[in-house]
Amino acid sequence: MSDTQDTPTPAETAAAEAQNGAQANAQPGNAQHGTQHGSETATPPTDAERIATLEAELGQMREKWLRAEAEMQNLRTRTKREIEDSRLYAVQKFARDVVETAENLRRGLDSLPAAAEDEPEILGKLRGGFEGVERAFVTMLERHGIARLDAQGQPFDPELHQAMAEQPAPEGTEPGTVIQAWTPAWTLHGRLLKPAMVVVAGK
Repeated sequence: MSDTQDTPTPAETAAAEAQNGAQANAQPGNAQHGTQHGSETATPPTDAERIATLEAELGQMREKWLRAEAEMQNLRTRTKREIEDSRLYAVQKFARDVVETAENLRRGLDSLPAAAEDEPEILGKLRGGFEGVERAFVTMLERHGIARLDAQGQPFDPELHQAMAEQPAPEGTEPGTVIQAWTPAWTLHGRLLKPAMVVVAGK
């Protein structure tokens, strides 16, 4: 009796096979439907959209390139200026010592007695020789970019002059005028090398 109840009848077997077939047919249809639905949501970009994206990226790359080129040009200019300054002003300390020698030469000339008709001939020749040496020396300095700027009678310029004293302005002299220059101003390629030591007329 138990064996009879466990064994399916032919009608039950046919019903089970029909149900399995229906499920198998339904699965490919569902997968195909899902595939079609997925393709509808992932729409590829149009040609216009791709072109717009590429143009935007090109614009960004061009802006970065222009910025980098400008920075490189600034670097080249700054480096060239620094090299030029180094070349021009590398001898600044030496030049300052040289102009000190020129000033000492002038002090020696100023210490000589003023020219007179009855002075000894040797004194006149000595003065003339020292003056010739000074002219040649100053000319040599100028060839190398060292210039002497006399301050006597010039308006006081804090960029070139250093006031050592102030005295009442003589008659006919404007206040602020250099009335006495102990030393001249010296420049190296236009840059102040040594200021003039001066006495300025007060008010």
